[in-house]
Amino acid sequence: MESIISFIVVFGALVFFHELGHLLLAKRAGILCREFAIGFGPKVFSFKKNETVYTIRLLPLGGFVRMAGEDPETIELKRGQVVGLLLDESGQVEKIVLNHKDDYPNIRVVEVEEADLERGMYVTGYTDGERFERFTVKEPAFFVVDRQEIQIAPYHRQFAAKTLGQRTMTILAGPLANFLLSLVVFIIIGLLQGYPVDKPVIGELTPEGAARAAGLKQGDEVIAINGERMETWTEIVNTIRAHPGEPLQFQIERNGKERSVTVTPEAKTVQGETIGLIGVYQPMEKSVLGSIKQGLVETYYWTREIVTGLGQLITGQFQLDMLSGPVGIAVSTGKVAESGIYYLMKWGAILSINLGIVNLLPLPALDGGRLLFFAIEAVRGKPVDRQKEGMVHFIGFALLMLLMLVVTWNDIQKFFL
Repeated sequence: MESIISFIVVFGALVFFHELGHLLLAKRAGILCREFAIGFGPKVFSFKKNETVYTIRLLPLGGFVRMAGEDPETIELKRGQVVGLLLDESGQVEKIVLNHKDDYPNIRVVEVEEADLERGMYVTGYTDGERFERFTVKEPAFFVVDRQEIQIAPYHRQFAAKTLGQRTMTILAGPLANFLLSLVVFIIIGLLQGYPVDKPVIGELTPEGAARAAGLKQGDEVIAINGERMETWTEIVNTIRAHPGEPLQFQIERNGKERSVTVTPEAKTVQGETIGLIGVYQPMEKSVLGSIKQGLVETYYWTREIVTGLGQLITGQFQLDMLSGPVGIAVSTGKVAESGIYYLMKWGAILSINLGIVNLLPLPALDGGRLLFFAIEAVRGKPVDRQKEGMVHFIGFALLMLLMLVVTWNDIQKFFL
């Protein structure tokens, strides 16, 4: 249960900030965002603020921002269709009622002759069976279907109406939000826990290590080992690793006084190599500027590592059965959570970078796939046919779901069978 809760909290946060990036840039571009959802499937909780419905759905495996013009189903008024119009005081249409018209006593029943709800914003038709009238549709106006209101989106509020730059930034904002989240998390870890520094100073000691038994203390500055001067923590580590089981003479400074301490590193075999260990962690510091620098370093490091891993997957150096899906990530998240909040935060930051990079891959149904079509549009000077693009994304989504099933089955076999 702890693993499940940890996974839901961590993955939910990553999806939330990813979709928030899309939402903020879409709203900034003037796109009507109908829904901001975390998860898929049936709604568990929802509320509406301004134009957008915010929902939490049952399956916490992703999320989406539903933008006008990107709806899978759209409502169109056809010639001969009978609808009800609710008018404001100036005679403009506020609501177009498609059914349950009897709920509205003052409704104007119209047999539609023509309707343009994108550019012209009007409806023409016959009232009382014979009188022809033209009605202007105001902004905002709503369809009412099964007593549910759906806001009408004029063309200038739709995703496709925006400039190539606005559309590109709206899609790109999701992955960028993941990178920004990782950077912020790494900075917070540095501010709260500290960040490692390459100084010749003894950090935290393990309870049963050789360093504690010999009398070393956290904060001791190492001047020399066996007469060789130490300038960095890296030099200390290399010297200790090179002398397993051999007494080392540490010359240290503590409280302004120099003293000598003899420490014998414990011999331990790691990957076929015998090295020396004394049970000391790298020294840590806390500062705002240092935390920001460390955050940038960590974000760059893990970005490079994940990109390298993806490159190995493409070239065949990385096996498909080594990938993890939701089940594997949930199990790993639970194990990391047992190590403490800072480890969980770092794990979440790494997953956020991974989510951002994967979404930037030029594959159909991913953000990178959308960006690839925008690049083609920039070269051609006109967009790709929307139906053809939609079919490509649909096929890509189906293949991704198939890959997800394969990876999930591998996880189940790996962890539970």
